[in-house]
Amino acid sequence: MHKPIVVVGSINFDYLLDVTALPKPNETLIGHGLRTAIGGKGLNQAAACASFGRPVEMVGAVGSDAIGQQAMGHLTRKGVGAAQVRTLDDERTGMAHILVAEDGQNMIVVTPGANSRVSPADIDAASGLITGAAAVVVQLEIPLPAVRRALEIARRHGVLTVVNPAPADSSVLDLLPLADVVTPNELELMALTDIADLSDASLTQGLGALIKAGARQAVVTLGSAGCAALIDAELVRIPAFPVKAVDATGAGDTFNGALVDRLVAGTDLIEALRYASAAAAISVTRASADAAPSPEEVEAFLTRHPV
Repeated sequence: MHKPIVVVGSINFDYLLDVTALPKPNETLIGHGLRTAIGGKGLNQAAACASFGRPVEMVGAVGSDAIGQQAMGHLTRKGVGAAQVRTLDDERTGMAHILVAEDGQNMIVVTPGANSRVSPADIDAASGLITGAAAVVVQLEIPLPAVRRALEIARRHGVLTVVNPAPADSSVLDLLPLADVVTPNELELMALTDIADLSDASLTQGLGALIKAGARQAVVTLGSAGCAALIDAELVRIPAFPVKAVDATGAGDTFNGALVDRLVAGTDLIEALRYASAAAAISVTRASADAAPSPEEVEAFLTRHPV
């Protein structure tokens, strides 16, 4: 039996409003469609990991409301273990309000709810899962003390740690000595390292700063420009696959899930990045944050898009 991937993070109920274009400050727009979905960066990454066939366990919290029950059912249907997801009687399940434009770009506002109550004590209760994991994946939609405790336990037991610093918070820099891999998107990289643009020189500087802060490996996702990493101090860019984007919500979560799956499998980093980019490319062609493809779909896609 494979060791599980343990995802410590957020669980939200998503309200997605379709708009022609994202609004400017003080601008009022008329939406043309409302959808709902179960989401949260933690849950989305757990579901993505599970879609690639590995055992996955989720650590987090929901409210005792109806949407919390829906979220728990969603985890079960996705094959994600939820024994360490706590249900809180005095808190609502987290919510996210997402605007999705016709070009697939989005804007997101999150109300944490029960996510804000995930504590180091919850992590300690899940320590048995973490110490026996193949990898531990964290984001920043739960309190940083809980994130730190998960990384500390994983590091003490030689478990691969992946930090997705989303949403960007400069406090995460103190956690990077506990990170084997850190995976910001372009805006998060700019916020964390003060680079001014996405030129090769700036990306090298920004990724280098994350490694200098303690991360063993730094990867940045760049949307339609693909992704990049520093490998032996050299910048390596992986171009994006040409697809028609419908909804980019959750694409980064799919990328992270696929990347972790390949790293756990022992895949070379460049190959793992290309696999994760393919998975993310497939996901943006689907109108849902819950859009991670199967391994067979990714392999077929890569066959159609050889190097």
